[in-house]
Amino acid sequence: MKTYKQIIKEYSALLREVTHIPAKEVEILLLYLLEKNTIWLHLNYEKECSCEVELKKLVQRRATQYPIEYITKQASFYGEMFEVMDGVLIPRPETEILVDKALEVLKDIKSPNVLEIGVGSGIISVMLALLIDEIEIVAVDINDKALELAKRNAIKHQVEDKIRFIKSDLFTNVPDELKFDMVVSNPPYIADDYKLPKNVKYEPSNALFGGEVGDELLKNIIDTTLEKKIKYLLCEMGYDQKKPLNNYINTHYKVQKLEFYKDLEDFDRGFFLKG
Repeated sequence: MKTYKQIIKEYSALLREVTHIPAKEVEILLLYLLEKNTIWLHLNYEKECSCEVELKKLVQRRATQYPIEYITKQASFYGEMFEVMDGVLIPRPETEILVDKALEVLKDIKSPNVLEIGVGSGIISVMLALLIDEIEIVAVDINDKALELAKRNAIKHQVEDKIRFIKSDLFTNVPDELKFDMVVSNPPYIADDYKLPKNVKYEPSNALFGGEVGDELLKNIIDTTLEKKIKYLLCEMGYDQKKPLNNYINTHYKVQKLEFYKDLEDFDRGFFLKG
């Protein structure tokens, strides 16, 4: 029987074309199977592996570029662990910047009310609820699986009393009497004809594609936010959408502030609007 160290080395070869951290991903899959942590593994590298058959199946699945987060059913975001599931968009590190930007504004508002459009797995709403004491959030999504998952993550992090979940296509089912200080959203913004990399094809298309051009949903969110006189809007966007969105907003509206921000790879990734 092989040791854990030998197994990790052997199976990491199967993932070299899939990830830049093959050995680390084999470790993640191994620890998922064993329900152990990294410290335990480091202390037991030379012991015999008791789960090679099960591990091989997971590694082979990952080798098809099936997302590791869907296999382990979890993802890290903003230093916290969130449950993820097939059929709901996987959290991305760049969305942490959107949370940072929201915090900069919301920390100066007493008892802020926030609307999240497209809650997905719940990472944005849950983190804002964790980081701001007196916040009330309405989180909407058109995807039943997303709403179910977001609720579970809210319960896991004990903030379910701060978040109201509504099934809604954008603003459609949000009661008119509710007033908000800010709208936050990481909506679908990829053009319908864009050819996705293989690993992303496993994720739900309705959380990725935003229309023929790609920015249709973003423009809808901008229009409705400003029509409802909600003061702040913070959205993620595609790396190539800064110029068209800047032109659209400045052509159709007179806003107090419009700022675009970049992600960790120096791509344009989002915008902040003060109406």
